[in-house]
Amino acid sequence: PDRVVLAGSSQGGAVALHAGLRSRERLAGVVALSTYLPFRSRLQAEVSQTNRDLPILMCHGTADPVVSVELGQASRDVLKEHGYEVEWHAYPMGHEVCLPEIQQVSRWL
Repeated sequence: PDRVVLAGSSQGGAVALHAGLRSRERLAGVVALSTYLPFRSRLQAEVSQTNRDLPILMCHGTADPVVSVELGQASRDVLKEHGYEVEWHAYPMGHEVCLPEIQQVSRWL
């Protein structure tokens, strides 16, 4: 498990964040693209101490009409407030992926 990175985009990214932050097994990280942190108010009570320093990469499109960049930024901010190191990148795109984003994910991995 310590070599597993959970990754997802949109709803899949929300699932990756939710599961990764609560996993009892030590994970390698979470990649969350064009997404948000679900159940933010329950994070403190449910978070796994095993993954308190879980590396997180979040990327988002600044023109995303499905999951607003503001929701992504708010999710990033909540994670940071809870002590997580979040690497954040925004790209001039909608609810999609672009080559610079894919290259960033590759570098991060």
